[in-house]
Amino acid sequence: MKIRMTDDLATTRLETPIGALRLAASQEGLVAVLFPVNPQELPAAQGNARARAHLTEACTALEKYFAGQGTTFEEVKLAASGTEFQLQVWQALSRIPFGETVSYASIARRIGRPKAVRAVGLANGQNPLPIIVPCHRVIGSNGSLTGFGGGIPTKKWLLEFEGALTPELLPVRASGGRR
Repeated sequence: MKIRMTDDLATTRLETPIGALRLAASQEGLVAVLFPVNPQELPAAQGNARARAHLTEACTALEKYFAGQGTTFEEVKLAASGTEFQLQVWQALSRIPFGETVSYASIARRIGRPKAVRAVGLANGQNPLPIIVPCHRVIGSNGSLTGFGGGIPTKKWLLEFEGALTPELLPVRASGGRR
């Protein structure tokens, strides 16, 4: 995902247990959350008052989330940009409850496109608002932790933090041992 810098875009950094997240918002709402591993530069930008207000809301909600005091991001105004299909997938991701996981196939069925599992995976990977639009809660049908823009260790951390990933929930290898 490439963020196009404009005059109305405001940016900030937020220190979290998974590293410094970089956020960008426009006057319409939050447009991006970047993980520390994302190489894209996100220069400091003041934007306008509405963009800064959206950043403040997002930072407050993320701080509450990481403090264990928030499980949803309903108060954060989102302004993600994507195709109609991507927006459908991201909307479905937003409905995955805190502490739960679903498969890519499940998301495909939820949006009425049961054969579009790979396309769902691609759209999931293009999610510009990770954590807030919880793409980390999507796992492989066999329970495996599949690719994640923040890296598998970050995905594992987020799922453990939410209580969605415990040793009992990890998939069992064919040899009988845990992964």
